[in-house]
Amino acid sequence: MASISYSSDFFDDLSRLTDFLMLQNVDAALSTYDIVMDGIRLLKTHPEIGRPSLKGGLRELVISRGNTGYIALYSYDEFLDLVHVVSIWHQRETNIN
Repeated sequence: MASISYSSDFFDDLSRLTDFLMLQNVDAALSTYDIVMDGIRLLKTHPEIGRPSLKGGLRELVISRGNTGYIALYSYDEFLDLVHVVSIWHQRETNIN
């Protein structure tokens, strides 16, 4: 089972996503953390499930939420059996990472 680590940028992104939702729907904002972390936990047992990213060596995990969802950018080191989550954004955002 793979270990998971997170960049500080990932947590900044997650805060940005929840802060944005707090202005619109508090319940949705509060559930965002759980939805994202549940999706990322899947990487423990299936670390290569994400599609290859255009950013060399990285993968993108699609985390569904209703009609939309989130994209988590991560790397997987097979030798160390380590997933490193780099960033996350909403599918309707322009990915500036």
